[in-house]
Amino acid sequence: MYLRLSSKYKTIDELQKLKLEWNDEGLKCVFTNGCFDILHEGHVRYLEEARLLGDKLIVGINGDQSVRRLKGPTRPINFQQSRAIVLSALQSVDAVIIFEEDTPENLIQKINPEVLVKGGDWKVDQIVGADHVLNMGGQVFSLTFHQGFSTSLIVQKMKSEK
Repeated sequence: MYLRLSSKYKTIDELQKLKLEWNDEGLKCVFTNGCFDILHEGHVRYLEEARLLGDKLIVGINGDQSVRRLKGPTRPINFQQSRAIVLSALQSVDAVIIFEEDTPENLIQKINPEVLVKGGDWKVDQIVGADHVLNMGGQVFSLTFHQGFSTSLIVQKMKSEK
């Protein structure tokens, strides 16, 4: 991985240590997750909005096997390392972690973010990890869904143009 970008990619141990450092500095951490298979404008807007809810943004990326289980055998389009590099290049993103489970439940419990965010296609009571974050005194948000932007739409368009 590229040196400058790889500094944002973290293992769980590194991320837990970094999170404690940020908390010691009085910084509020926001967590979100997703496949982020083909990064598009909707993703970028969403991540910028999520970042505004705190001081640091941690993005959990579903690993390749997890994406395959969730989206089907033809996905992901981009491998997890490529997706991590692209997300790491965004100014709004402070840390990236790849997880192999189908949900980030365990990751959320280990990180203990002050804010948990998902897109508007999720209701707050359906967001994985919401109970944990709320019980820890944190906040959970479902941000506005940006219509017309999705990886599935991009894939469909590419197939129809062949």
